[in-house]
Amino acid sequence: MAITVRRLATVPELGLTLVAGREGADRIIEWAHPIELPDPTPWLSGGELVMTTGLEIGAGADEQFAYLQGLAGAGCVALAFDTGTRFDRVPDSLRAAGDALGFPVLAVPASTPFIAITRAVIDELTADQVRAVQRVVDQQERLVRATLRGGVPAVVTALGQALAGAAAVVDVDDRVLAEYGSDTTRVVRQARGVSESATRSPRRRQMSKVSADADGHYTVQSIATAQDLHGYLAVGTAEPLRPADRLLLAHAVSLISIELGKPAKVQSAEQRLRAVVTRTLVDAPDRMDAGLLRYFGFEPTDTVAVAVFTDIGPLLAAERQIGAALAAEGIPYLSAPADADVMVVLPADRAREIATRVQERVCAQLGRPVRCGLGGACDVADVSSSVQQSFSAVRAVRGDSRGPVVFAELGTFSVLLGMQDPDALRAIAYTGLEALDAYDAEHGSGGRLIETLAVYLEHNGQAESAAAALGIHRHTLRNRLTRITELTRRDLDSVHTRTEWWLAVKAREMLDGASS
Repeated sequence: MAITVRRLATVPELGLTLVAGREGADRIIEWAHPIELPDPTPWLSGGELVMTTGLEIGAGADEQFAYLQGLAGAGCVALAFDTGTRFDRVPDSLRAAGDALGFPVLAVPASTPFIAITRAVIDELTADQVRAVQRVVDQQERLVRATLRGGVPAVVTALGQALAGAAAVVDVDDRVLAEYGSDTTRVVRQARGVSESATRSPRRRQMSKVSADADGHYTVQSIATAQDLHGYLAVGTAEPLRPADRLLLAHAVSLISIELGKPAKVQSAEQRLRAVVTRTLVDAPDRMDAGLLRYFGFEPTDTVAVAVFTDIGPLLAAERQIGAALAAEGIPYLSAPADADVMVVLPADRAREIATRVQERVCAQLGRPVRCGLGGACDVADVSSSVQQSFSAVRAVRGDSRGPVVFAELGTFSVLLGMQDPDALRAIAYTGLEALDAYDAEHGSGGRLIETLAVYLEHNGQAESAAAALGIHRHTLRNRLTRITELTRRDLDSVHTRTEWWLAVKAREMLDGASS
């Protein structure tokens, strides 16, 4: 924290007393400088604490007022007045001038040499610089961690947060790759403006720009590797960037350049490693290396949830689209194929919203109704339970679904059936109802016993509402129910029978949904 006049006056070893100009005591001291001249302003640059024994301040009130006024006009922050050489106290006229100008005056006791004040200021300045450097180092580390956890979007988010502004990355085709901030329109416009200028410049990789308008200050830097220009990073802030901010921006540019410059072979190898880590978590979590987990942005103590994407078509194309959608989210993730599906490990607190956006994007890109199931939250080491739940959830859906099917929101029957493999589902669906299937097959539209049974059970055995749903007279419904009882030799009033047949009906719905 920077040293102010007020803070300096509280350092016990110095014994300074603030005797005038208290309203200006929160000014920051940038240097302490002893000088004995009638007009020291030509040798001052602003921000100084001027120290004097009073030899050249003038004898009268007007001269002393002019002396202090000159210091204030030069941007000095305060006057430290020695009371052990020429004066034994700060003159009243000098105090009055300080109060009138709002310019702080400190009384320096005879026991305190100016060098002690200088040393105290230098020590504080040095400590402040060390703190500033440490802040930059800490922020740089956060940027690196963000890169590992979520690629370019995460870096842009971390940079925008560190600068308390907006940030965006635009590629050479003017597409927004990542953005952060409540209003990124202006920074995107700045980046695209530099991109447009760069296309007309022979020094395209070197393009950068600093500008300002009524809305803020903007800095744009090109993102390039030795071989290629990848785009531009733009930031917008309320104030001009400080040196530490510019260091952080340069670090972000380097990280984004590396990330965008990854060769396809490196990206492919990274995805293969990601898949190995995912399968190890599922099949042998006790053998999982914590370092590999951290490489992909997870800690061994994190809470995660698994989303599974099914009906995805050709696996390679689907993997590529799912990976691109996840990378755009800027979050840590793990993924791997699971037969013809893809399972994804996500941070539990954002799993649903991310799975929803990924499903929407992948559906649009692949042009097919991709389905998604979402398991419950679990520890990283217990990810296999969430995998099973996600598959159970997606199997419990009949046909297309808008948004992920969440395991925790399923009913008991759906959970039980969703945990079965297709062979078990078929056994549940058809055992005991063969006679009804045969009757329907023989009588065509005149049969409809399976449909009648399903609707009757869905309406809790209420004949009136079931008949209305089927569009038939209640007597026709009763005739069909009698035929069902005769063919199956089962009592429809039995809770056991209703439960068994309800499971069969729901199993058929799942099988129909899986094949649709």
